[in-house]
Amino acid sequence: MYKTIHQYYVYIITNKKNGTLYIGVTNNLERRMFEHKNKIVEGFSKRYELTKLVYFQSFQYINDAILREKRMKKWKRAWKIELIENDNPAWNDLAQEWYE
Repeated sequence: MYKTIHQYYVYIITNKKNGTLYIGVTNNLERRMFEHKNKIVEGFSKRYELTKLVYFQSFQYINDAILREKRMKKWKRAWKIELIENDNPAWNDLAQEWYE
């Protein structure tokens, strides 16, 4: 019998470079970004028009992803910006290619 390997993601979205940041967790990053970009779900990201994926990290286990998300939410803003800029210095929308 084969085990299904799951993938979970911690991600950061924003509205612009150095703008408002939102950290979330999901099991389907492409679907979740579709929801953010189309403002389907009420809440913080819709209110502040956060539709630009600037960082994500994948995990095999949901508990690891949730723990990472909770820790990142407690970080200083400067640490979050440094994390983004280490991998994505131009703050490009990493989900853009999914919607072209």
